[in-house]
Amino acid sequence: MTSKKPATLAVRAGINSDKHHGGVVPAIHLSSTYALKGFNDKRQFDYSRTGNPTRSTFGQAIADLEHGAVGIVTSTGMSAVHLICQLLTTQDTVIIPHDCYGGSYRLFTHLAKRGQFNVIVVDQNDEEALAQALAKKPRLVLVESPSNPLLRLVDIEKVTQASHNVGALVAVDNTFLSPLLQQPLLLGADIVFHSTTKYINGHSDVVGGVLVTKDQELGVELAWWANCIGITGSPFDSYLALRGLKTLPIRMKQHQENANVVAKYLKNHSAINAVYFPGLKDHPGHEIAKRQQKDFGAMMSFEIKGGVEAVKVLFDKLALFTLAQSLGGVESLISHPSTMTHAGMEIEAQIAAGITQSLVRISVGIEDITDIISDLEQALLASQI
Repeated sequence: MTSKKPATLAVRAGINSDKHHGGVVPAIHLSSTYALKGFNDKRQFDYSRTGNPTRSTFGQAIADLEHGAVGIVTSTGMSAVHLICQLLTTQDTVIIPHDCYGGSYRLFTHLAKRGQFNVIVVDQNDEEALAQALAKKPRLVLVESPSNPLLRLVDIEKVTQASHNVGALVAVDNTFLSPLLQQPLLLGADIVFHSTTKYINGHSDVVGGVLVTKDQELGVELAWWANCIGITGSPFDSYLALRGLKTLPIRMKQHQENANVVAKYLKNHSAINAVYFPGLKDHPGHEIAKRQQKDFGAMMSFEIKGGVEAVKVLFDKLALFTLAQSLGGVESLISHPSTMTHAGMEIEAQIAAGITQSLVRISVGIEDITDIISDLEQALLASQI
């Protein structure tokens, strides 16, 4: 079915695959273990940490959407990042973005402190700095585009080509866009991964991750490690995420429609100093986004006048937006990156990445847009009094 359009792949994943009872929707296989046919004669599945029918269906669905060979479902998004680390030895070097998700930054920098590999933190839009880092012959280059939380864009194809020239693998965090809006493997990347907690599941009731490789052999190696270190996802979570995937195309349409309105509203608001959203024509990455993405997504951040005190009032007055971690659910969420998603970064690293105390990140939900704007309007007004 890989010749089908993405929306069709998302909706039809696992449909009509039940060979026993003819169920339209794939069943949940909760069994932790599976009977062998006989002595040393395994079936396709023998133990659920290693392989599970429900998890396999979900993993294949994301692999198809990302145009990859192997999809590995993990227990969390960070499990997927940790899985990539299994490719690295103590002699290897990894390049990570200076403005990546705080959890990724924390994992790579702390494992490096323990001597598991070397890490170089670099602004990947600084061509000279990136070239100097690549001269160190890294084993892996981590890319996050758009970045969290400042929505910076990286030319994935360009960075991938430069990385491959020095023998490095490239892994791209595609969480902010989902496979519907960006497919990094088609841009040359070797690995793409997601926190399925976010848009893929879309209902804020599952924590999970998925990793897809372009190459079959690399996928088999990482699947071996996923089983070895025990980070594979549960059958029930896989079932829920697969269920969420089926509405991803229609959800993303509404997310984006709302986000476009919110971004324009915020850009023209007197309480806002800056809006970071690639869909705005004056965004530095607007042209890159048009080239490598299907659309601009529904994540954005902004700087509010009045600093952290104004942020506190804003959060207190909002009624529709929920102050919470995470993103990509049908409900609108708001967060303070410095003290929430990026609290794992030292304050100096936050400043270097451009994360200030007045920066606010929002995940625009699919509520009625008039209610979203009304909520922001009354809260922003109160924050400036």
